[in-house]
Amino acid sequence: MQQPFWKHIVSYFYEFRIEAVEGEHNPYLEVVYSKGRYRLDTENAIYSYENLYTNFYYSFRRIKLEKQDFKTVLILGLGLGSIPVMLERDLGQQYHYTAVEIDEEVLHLAYKYALQSLESPIQVVHGDAKLFVRQCKEKFDLVCMDIFLDDVIPNEFEQIDFLENLKSLIAPKGLLMYNRLFNTKKDKAITQHFYKDVFCKIFPDAMYLNVDGNWMLLNRKI
Repeated sequence: MQQPFWKHIVSYFYEFRIEAVEGEHNPYLEVVYSKGRYRLDTENAIYSYENLYTNFYYSFRRIKLEKQDFKTVLILGLGLGSIPVMLERDLGQQYHYTAVEIDEEVLHLAYKYALQSLESPIQVVHGDAKLFVRQCKEKFDLVCMDIFLDDVIPNEFEQIDFLENLKSLIAPKGLLMYNRLFNTKKDKAITQHFYKDVFCKIFPDAMYLNVDGNWMLLNRKI
């Protein structure tokens, strides 16, 4: 959805509240137009912000996409579609996307504000990502794990069985990018514990990128 030119200019100085809704799994969702981009907010977190969703944007820059032989991408937690939007529009990549999102209202907002602008093919699945990764038989070159309930990753997505199922979906030489908060003292302690005591047990060659208040956990060295 394109905004008037004047609003685009003014948005660099003033945020415009576009709409607020209640989702199935998110009590509060708000779409804001800021800095010429659509941002999806919950009460305590930013779910999407086009190429200003910097945890993924900076990570994509650092993994040097042009040197990776990616064709298929799995996105767990769609938001407003920041990941496919920035990969196609800002980083010039053409992939085939599968996106899984449990909240139907988030899907509605993604179609309304972002997905229709994509040229890349995208299959959107309305469902539980835990069930999807357990049942899916396909393998993906790039897996982006970005599931939050407000500012918390639900516990079921931190368990060994989920990570093992996730691992089975990664193609040979494929890459997993698992987004974690790393901002407050509490966030840092939880993420460090998860990385050392859980993630690295499933992915022994793991590494992380420290990006703008987040850690991006990778299944292998890059």
